[in-house]
Amino acid sequence: MPTPSRTTLYHSNKYSADATCEHCGGVVRHQGWCITVNPAVRYAYEVVSDSAKLTLKDQLILHALGVVWGANKCLGACNTEKAAATV
Repeated sequence: MPTPSRTTLYHSNKYSADATCEHCGGVVRHQGWCITVNPAVRYAYEVVSDSAKLTLKDQLILHALGVVWGANKCLGACNTEKAAATV
């Protein structure tokens, strides 16, 4: 019967926390919805990150729905100190 110290010598896990995908957390393989695998999810991720990557078709659809898709702009009290003082 092997001793506990000898058993640990033979135990091996070639995967570590460093090997996980930063998007889906997959170690051995990516999830189906991961941006590294699914082009539709990758497009959505890129559009949220950079509004300039929105296609003309999607721009027209969003415009028809009354949506303004662009970089964040401050419409009110941008300074958190000012916002806290008004409350």
